[in-house]
Amino acid sequence: MTVSNKKLVVVTGLSGSGKSIALDALEDAGFYCIDNLPVSLFHTFADEVLADTSPLYRRAAVGIDARNRANDLNQVLPRIERLRARGFRCEIIFLDAQQDVLIQRFSETRRRHPLTADQRSLEQAIGLERQLLEPLLNTADLRIDTTRTTLHELRALIRQRVAEHPEGELSIVLESFGFKHGLPRNADFVFDLRCLPNPHWRPDLRPYTGKDAPVADFLGADANVGRMFEHIAGFLETWIPCFQTEGRAYLTIAVGCTGGQHRSVYLAERLARHLHDGGHTTLTRHRELP
Repeated sequence: MTVSNKKLVVVTGLSGSGKSIALDALEDAGFYCIDNLPVSLFHTFADEVLADTSPLYRRAAVGIDARNRANDLNQVLPRIERLRARGFRCEIIFLDAQQDVLIQRFSETRRRHPLTADQRSLEQAIGLERQLLEPLLNTADLRIDTTRTTLHELRALIRQRVAEHPEGELSIVLESFGFKHGLPRNADFVFDLRCLPNPHWRPDLRPYTGKDAPVADFLGADANVGRMFEHIAGFLETWIPCFQTEGRAYLTIAVGCTGGQHRSVYLAERLARHLHDGGHTTLTRHRELP
């Protein structure tokens, strides 16, 4: 088995954001997983993966978090770059969530944050952790914001985007959202659809979503909606090949309307179908739909 056939995924992120769930999902998909690996042992483990020719180590994943010393965390990126220079396929997956949600999760589970101390509050511990992990966040191949993501959705995302991701292909997610609920923090591109006709103001269409035929027919018949679709699709067709040339593995495209129920859902579905028909690997995610 050659080095290029080996894959190592580094799962990192904030405590309470779902790192253990992500590792469990990868383990279920056949990855050899180690949680909370000390950075000092990272290169030793990678060398063992490279040297072992058995299928067991064909795909591996390690969890690295802020329980490591700050000086050790600073060594993660240089070690990953050295592995990549040797032909090792190595990806960084960063899990994140808004601070108020992290605080709520720790309160509900009564878990202790690993960086809390007698003179450091939970809020301060989360802030320190984000500061320590910022270099990994800035260079992550895939960032997943779990603020509004259920455990089931997170497992599915990890399975679809990481475990089942064909080597050499760009995994594209079309995500709909509502601006009134905040911008998605994991998007590479954000498109604003609030200038388009809003089905919400049609009482007969309000109960439906952009996935339903009545809304799709209404929006599909509007010339401005058609022009918006053509412009976004043309933009993506122009620039997606550049991301592929640069070796990117993941791309998240967010389309938003006011509430995230109608226009954004319709355009996300339509763009996903268009890109899929063009030979791209696409997934859709509708943040505001149940």
